[in-house]
Amino acid sequence: MIAKQVIFEGRVQGVGFRYTVKELARGFDVCGWVKNLPDGTVELQAMGEKDELESFIREIAEESNVAHHIRNLTAVKIPLLENCRGFSIER
Repeated sequence: MIAKQVIFEGRVQGVGFRYTVKELARGFDVCGWVKNLPDGTVELQAMGEKDELESFIREIAEESNVAHHIRNLTAVKIPLLENCRGFSIER
């Protein structure tokens, strides 16, 4: 089990990005959250088995209907998320 924080840059706010990520999460065995940041980026924190989590992130970045809005992404490993259940959009 691993957890990652991913920062998505580009035109990722106001295009349904968070809702798409939440919907995609339903197809993977991951938990976590996604939220808009004040600087115009979107932050994802998610946890799951390594292969599953990497497939989820790859799906967002390469195959989703919002992938073309992403100009850059930065992913870093973070401590495991405590009490992580389901996937949500944070405000």
